[in-house]
Amino acid sequence: MSLSSEYQRRSAFALALLTAILWGVLPLALRVLLPAMDTCTITWYRFGSAAIVVGLFLASRSAIPNPLRLHGKLRILLLIAVVGLTINYTMFVLGVQLTTPAIAQTVTQLSSIFLLFGGLVIFRERFVRLQWVGLALLLAGLLLFFNHRLPEIFNRDSHLGLGVLLLLFGSLAWASYGLSQKRLLRDYSSAQILWLLYMGGFVLLLPMVHPASPLHLDRAQTWALVFCCFNTLVAYGAYARAMALGEVTRVSATVTTSPLFALLGSALAAVWVPGFAAPDSPNLLSILGACGVVAGSALCALASARS
Repeated sequence: MSLSSEYQRRSAFALALLTAILWGVLPLALRVLLPAMDTCTITWYRFGSAAIVVGLFLASRSAIPNPLRLHGKLRILLLIAVVGLTINYTMFVLGVQLTTPAIAQTVTQLSSIFLLFGGLVIFRERFVRLQWVGLALLLAGLLLFFNHRLPEIFNRDSHLGLGVLLLLFGSLAWASYGLSQKRLLRDYSSAQILWLLYMGGFVLLLPMVHPASPLHLDRAQTWALVFCCFNTLVAYGAYARAMALGEVTRVSATVTTSPLFALLGSALAAVWVPGFAAPDSPNLLSILGACGVVAGSALCALASARS
């Protein structure tokens, strides 16, 4: 292996790991921010800040896309992608509010499974044997992760059950966005698509936001909002760059570790951050279940890329 290819491989791993860490700790910042800002306003600020930065980048290269040039079917796909990503972002924030950071990150691993099933139906792809094994491992991991809270999930009056349901809905929405983006990538670059999605979500949420909310934040909440906006831009940017530099299999497998960073971050925040509400302490089966979810997601990604 040449020094150049080795450098690219290590850079891709570092960027994928950065993405996993940022996605893992994002729910912690949201938990700090949620008592002072509503879900739509948080997402609106995340979309708006990312749209400004990506827009400036594209403008410097005279690459601002014009969605009006798309023909009818592609405009519909773009609308599906905008609505899907916006629903995913808002449902994730609501899920974090009703559950815990670790639960939110663990349940959203199902989004990649929904995306794979969408590929089976729409693009006539096929599941190889390892992917079925990975799916079984992921589902078994979820059962272990919720081993002591299964009755609460199926209780209609439980906040946990509602939160898990919203996270599942958000994961389905993310899959619709992912499938639409796969076709749109034939006409636009990933940066151009992200700008269109951020701008679309920004406009879509406009009637439901309270723009003055940041004026009432304390110092910790202000920094949490800044981090959420930074996270939106940097995590997706690092992920895209990692995919460009490294193998899809390695990058996808690395990114699936985000629930483990959510678990670790929750434990550390409960000790180090004053006033941070400690999440439920996971038992051994829950930790093993989280590892099973990560392993199952990684196996599905590895098998998909190899096939």
